[in-house]
Amino acid sequence: MPRVLYAIQGTGNGHLSRALDIVPLLQQRVSQLDVLVSGPPADLTLPFSVRYQCHGLGFIFGKKGGINFVKTFWQLNSAAFVREMRQLPVESYDLVISDFEPVSAWACRLRHVPCVALSHQSAVLSEYAPRPTTEDAVGRAVLRHYAPATVRYGFHFERYEPGIHTPVIRQQVRALTPQNDGHYTVYLPAFDEETLVKRLRYLSRTTRWEVFSKHSQKESEHGNVRVRPVSGAAFTDSLARSAGVLCGAGFETPAEALFLRKKLCVIPMKNQYEQTCNAAALARMGVPVVKNLKDKHLATLDHWLQNGRVVPVDYPDETAQVLDKLLFEQLQAGVRPISLPS
Repeated sequence: MPRVLYAIQGTGNGHLSRALDIVPLLQQRVSQLDVLVSGPPADLTLPFSVRYQCHGLGFIFGKKGGINFVKTFWQLNSAAFVREMRQLPVESYDLVISDFEPVSAWACRLRHVPCVALSHQSAVLSEYAPRPTTEDAVGRAVLRHYAPATVRYGFHFERYEPGIHTPVIRQQVRALTPQNDGHYTVYLPAFDEETLVKRLRYLSRTTRWEVFSKHSQKESEHGNVRVRPVSGAAFTDSLARSAGVLCGAGFETPAEALFLRKKLCVIPMKNQYEQTCNAAALARMGVPVVKNLKDKHLATLDHWLQNGRVVPVDYPDETAQVLDKLLFEQLQAGVRPISLPS
């Protein structure tokens, strides 16, 4: 049985949430599985050991709807990244799988070792996946080269081509019994607490909002807005009991909201090409997309509150089959993949 390195991008919670299901399945299928996580400290507590914790090339969320590029580049230590890339022994593994993780991907590129991408970003890059009406050449180039791969397996909201699979829905979420307690769950990590409270209360003084904020250390109440620190268990519980979900145009949270049959509205993060692509895909499915929280967009949000509908989806549990397919195709039933020529 093969030795596998599974490398995860730690920025945000989406990649790590997917890993909660993927890691145990890989552990059942290979003789040795080592896990690498790169990026800022995660909000999730991982139930498996991490062999390599890398600085990587993470993004830091801002407070005005986008990425804080100043803080992002401040923590981007190119010398540390090069050192991590050179020290990572990718050649000692039979297979390297990367969930949009740059240290492992570039270490493989440096040593001419195959790198298998297993990520949402792989699907976004497909020529068949929806894109925004205004193309962002720079954003697409960043997405393509951030964590380069030799082979791609992707997850998206719909099956746009045979190599694209429906989302990995955590077993924790699949086991939930959805309810409707009347509140709306909000996760917009690129906005600060003050902005969210002000805009949500301006939008409605009667709707109960449960806001999960990366910028808050303790719980607080502001009239009809309850602000809570990000917590995986608390957020999942709020999601399951909500009437609807207002969140960024990431992947995992919208996918879980759709799976739980919650009405959904998304606000894509500014200057984030992947999220604009996700927004295009969700809009095609019938999910309302709002550009930001400014006054001119509040009418769309109000219409969603009053008249929003659930978008039906079919997300079967096929993660094990995807991994079996990947392992068979890339290891050829146990044969080590041939390194790329230099």
